[in-house]
Amino acid sequence: MKKARLALAIGIICISVFPILVKLNLTPGVISAFYRMAFSFVLILPYALITKQIKIPNLKMGLLAVLCGVIFGSDVAVWNIAIQESTATQASLLTNLSPVWVGILALFFMKDKPRGNFWIGTLVAVFGMMMLVGFSIFRNLDFDLGFSFGILSGVFYAFYMLISKEALKQLNVITFMTISLGASSIYLAGLSYALDEPFSGFSNTGWFVLVLQAVICQLLAWILISFATKEMRATRISVSLLAQGILASILAWLFLDENISFQMVLGGLVLLFGIRITFYEKQLHKSLFKKRGAVTALKLDKK
Repeated sequence: MKKARLALAIGIICISVFPILVKLNLTPGVISAFYRMAFSFVLILPYALITKQIKIPNLKMGLLAVLCGVIFGSDVAVWNIAIQESTATQASLLTNLSPVWVGILALFFMKDKPRGNFWIGTLVAVFGMMMLVGFSIFRNLDFDLGFSFGILSGVFYAFYMLISKEALKQLNVITFMTISLGASSIYLAGLSYALDEPFSGFSNTGWFVLVLQAVICQLLAWILISFATKEMRATRISVSLLAQGILASILAWLFLDENISFQMVLGGLVLLFGIRITFYEKQLHKSLFKKRGAVTALKLDKK
């Protein structure tokens, strides 16, 4: 479990770079998502074949991996558009409502139902996220394309987390990533062509940013997060991913000269506390189990 938590932490750091790169607005949203997936697929496929880590799945698991690729590709595409059509802050806030959707979907469709500490932690973490981005942002929420796509991104994200959890029960991470990235690349290539988005003509900086998105924000980040998803609850993963908002704010302060206020720092601490709440129940359960064991042993001694 410690390895899974470490992998999750590093993965969150990697995806935190993504909003900063998208804010540069060097390529259209959907084509940017395509190259993020395609470059990642080109890199992972030779590794999977050479190391023989890729396994042919059964039909059900293969289809789930393909579905995950299509859903995640859709998530990245609509989030890119949401950022470009509104602001990175508004888009990040709306897509980071995904833990709420994960909890609701898990409640109805998953055997492992969300526990009380998940709902408490989610509420605290979302409130911390609101403090982080600033309550004034809610006065400027426009129910336009950017707003709609921000909400849609969070819903796609929730479906991806739950379906990938099921697929990773039987698939190893490399097999899952290879299949899902291949499916994402084909799907987004077709979508980009249908939307008449350019496949070339970008600046050298634009190409470099696309490669960075693929290597750091997609390949490295999601191999680590997929490993964590395989070992941990999807609901817990979804709440933990809210931490990317804190890291993205720090990176924006370092590289984009955006200010960090005391309220943002306080909001970040509240967000982290909310994430920590989702990890309490297991420790409490262990503590109660030990106490019950001690009481049982004492009763046996008395007998």
